[in-house]
Amino acid sequence: MSGELQPVSGVIDGARHLFPVRVYYEDTDLSGIVYHANYLKYAERARSDLLRLLGVDQRAAQEAGEGHYAVAEAHIHFRAPARLDDSLTVQTRVAEMGAASVRLVQRVARGSDVLADLTIRVGFVGPNGRPRRQPEAWRAAFESFAGKETA
Repeated sequence: MSGELQPVSGVIDGARHLFPVRVYYEDTDLSGIVYHANYLKYAERARSDLLRLLGVDQRAAQEAGEGHYAVAEAHIHFRAPARLDDSLTVQTRVAEMGAASVRLVQRVARGSDVLADLTIRVGFVGPNGRPRRQPEAWRAAFESFAGKETA
């Protein structure tokens, strides 16, 4: 085999990002269903992948002392449980843009079955933890993504 294996990545499909997730034993609770907090982890992985695909380098910005995104609000509506070995998709869309924040809507689904709907607002914060305007290039990347029509 040539080359190094790369982690699983999502794909941008018009104005939505699709990110695949497999449910592992460690994701489940005593009853055999996905523990509720893991939906937040799945959504975070999808958001991180979306940022990478949009060219947003949070690590470089943090290391340069500019700041990073932090979750300011999270709302989850659970609809149905996921179980061991399920193949899930996290869909992410931009709902609203602000000077210092982005509100995203995320959906976790198993095929056509919706398992959870999330609304997440991330704010850009400086090294001191206080909100500040997000970098213009990042804002432009989100606006370009949000403006695409789904095929």
